[in-house]
Amino acid sequence: MEQKKIILTGDRPTGNLHIGHYVGSVANRLSLQEKGDFDKFYILIADTQALTDNADNVDKVKNNVIQVAIDYLSAGIDPKKVDIIIQSQVPELAEMTMYFMNLVTVARLNRNPTVKEEIKLRGLNASMPAGFLCYPISQAADILAFGSTIVPVGEDQLPMLEQTREIVRTFHSTYDCDIFPLPNALLPENKACHRLVGTDGNAKMSKSLGNCIFLKDEPEVVKQKIMNAYTDPNHIKISDPGKVEGNVVFAYLDAFCKNEHFARFLPEYANLDELKAHYRRGGLGDVKIKLFLNNILQELLAPIREKRKKLEQNVDEIYEMIFENSKKASEIAKNTLAKMKDAMGLDYYKFLKK
Repeated sequence: MEQKKIILTGDRPTGNLHIGHYVGSVANRLSLQEKGDFDKFYILIADTQALTDNADNVDKVKNNVIQVAIDYLSAGIDPKKVDIIIQSQVPELAEMTMYFMNLVTVARLNRNPTVKEEIKLRGLNASMPAGFLCYPISQAADILAFGSTIVPVGEDQLPMLEQTREIVRTFHSTYDCDIFPLPNALLPENKACHRLVGTDGNAKMSKSLGNCIFLKDEPEVVKQKIMNAYTDPNHIKISDPGKVEGNVVFAYLDAFCKNEHFARFLPEYANLDELKAHYRRGGLGDVKIKLFLNNILQELLAPIREKRKKLEQNVDEIYEMIFENSKKASEIAKNTLAKMKDAMGLDYYKFLKK
């Protein structure tokens, strides 16, 4: 039997989605959605995982669930093609996580590069909740519960997916079964989109660091953030040669700029290579390239903002949709969980007299 193509991806609802999410995952999801080459497509709002470092701020997570859902729909996710679900509303995921936890060592979790970086970013260390350390296992349950075969991710999430693949192999060998497909990562084709730096030049755009341009930001806010973005600190005068590497504006242009943008907004250049060459040799100011980037991002974000304002008038309908999707997803996860328990020998129902 041909293996089904099931796609699952998602985000933690700790704030609105930003342009790093857009190029790193949302644009990829839109492309997959339009191709239609799948049997099922899920986007999971991972509120349970968000609570692993926000247990004392449940309202923040709860309130952002709907915000993230609106961001998805505003960006173009079609609810007729893609099921948006809420992690906490699929209780089978928690039980699956518990069984998988017994197959992963603490040492292995500590070696996960993504976890190590997130711990450092949040300054957790000794104060780290056990749930946070184990969230790669929870993520594995999310992926495996629905038989996912394709997981669109950013580059920083590759270690998480490899952990999932390890869990599949360990479960199959431990319980002598073959339940789960090995999921594969799908990265954005443009390498500049794999991991977008923050406006301050920090290695990662992060809501907690306040270095994001959000999809919902108003035009003046977007412009202000771009005009304050980190460039080359040694490019003081327009005549000075400039450095493109490590320059946030050029990193964003690599991710968002297309040749047709020059015809509309900067016709004296044919493409980005020409712009970079001029900046490197000197004679091109930061303000000019920032205004060019602003035009590109404003064009991208304007229809998203407009659609968001309309969607905000129908919040109850959006909640109803994602709750209904979550119920259907729960039934699928329940079936997966039953297969797991059978394989593990937790099939107590067999003792019942017929």
